[in-house]
Amino acid sequence: TLVKGKPSPKFDYENHKGGTTSLDDLKGKYVYIDVWATWCGPCKREIPFLKEVEKKYHGKNIEFVSISIDEKDDYKTWKNFVTEQQLGGVQLYADNAWKSEFVKDYAIEGIPRFIIIDTEGKIISADAPRPSDEKLIDLFNELGI
Repeated sequence: TLVKGKPSPKFDYENHKGGTTSLDDLKGKYVYIDVWATWCGPCKREIPFLKEVEKKYHGKNIEFVSISIDEKDDYKTWKNFVTEQQLGGVQLYADNAWKSEFVKDYAIEGIPRFIIIDTEGKIISADAPRPSDEKLIDLFNELGI
């Protein structure tokens, strides 16, 4: 079910900037999703690379979405981390950590996990290259982003 061209599972999560953001809100843009947590070392190592990619593609038809799967106890840690690290893109907080529907629908068992969705909400890759992998830029170029 997570193959290219299939509709992506949806999300509607709390946005760090206030309110909520859903996948439907981002229709018309490519969406690069980073599923991560503040306690995850490999996730945090990708942040500088993600910031560079975001800067390079600023103003293009792509939205960078980071979905934290931190536990409820770590909610304040997440809020502070996003602010202190000046994380860009759309910063979301999953409603139920590992048990969140989006996480279960994508069968995510390890993080960081990167996903690319097209302008119509369909899966391009359920296991996309990391920001530190130059294959990501190749893929963006192939897509004409």
